[in-house]
Amino acid sequence: MFRTIVVVAYVIFSMIFLIPFGAIAILFYFLGFKKPMSWFFFWCATGWGRFLLLLSGCTVIVKGRENIPKNEGVCFVSNHCGYFDIVLLLAYCGRPIGFIAKKELLFIPLVNIWVFLIGGLFIDRGSSRKALRTIHSGVERIKKGGGMIIFPEGHRSKGRGLLPFHPGSLKLATMAEAQIVPVAISGSYDIFEKNGRVVRSFAQISFCPPIITAALPPEERKQVLSDRIFSVIKDELEKQAAAT
Repeated sequence: MFRTIVVVAYVIFSMIFLIPFGAIAILFYFLGFKKPMSWFFFWCATGWGRFLLLLSGCTVIVKGRENIPKNEGVCFVSNHCGYFDIVLLLAYCGRPIGFIAKKELLFIPLVNIWVFLIGGLFIDRGSSRKALRTIHSGVERIKKGGGMIIFPEGHRSKGRGLLPFHPGSLKLATMAEAQIVPVAISGSYDIFEKNGRVVRSFAQISFCPPIITAALPPEERKQVLSDRIFSVIKDELEKQAAAT
């Protein structure tokens, strides 16, 4: 229980403490310093994420970071075990990234600010027009050399293994003709959600070889590509399970 209190206190107080710095950074962001500010946010998020994992007592194994493109636009497609998936990606992907967040987070104080600062885009799934606008924003970010994360399962699996991908979940990646880096994460659910408290645990994150989508025929950009990525992540998760 003590570890849980420490972790929760760290999350709350770090978010509050960093608000003035975030406000200044947002000002510079809108004054035209978008690229340096994105890197500033990235380094803050990386340090924050790694220290959070340290406080949680989680031992992390990272594989395949050499598969992450350094400068080109990229879309990370990952399975979604639990809340700590984002923390692991922020801590170890090695470059600024953004992600699609449900619009409900927009109305949670502090959380909404930091989702924005680390590159989150809020999506309204109840409106196809608004949702498409958000996707187009993500596409533009990738085309400009940025990175985005997709969780094609649509929600956390909570220890139930890899769930089926939602139809159309790769639209952001295919519209941007981005390189796709499949990501396999295991153990993140055990850090907190499995027991309802933070416990010492073990997590693995693997960045698999990138898949080039620009050269794919149109007929392969939907189900064939989805099945291919599903198989890559599933195989890597089985390797992770066999190694533990």
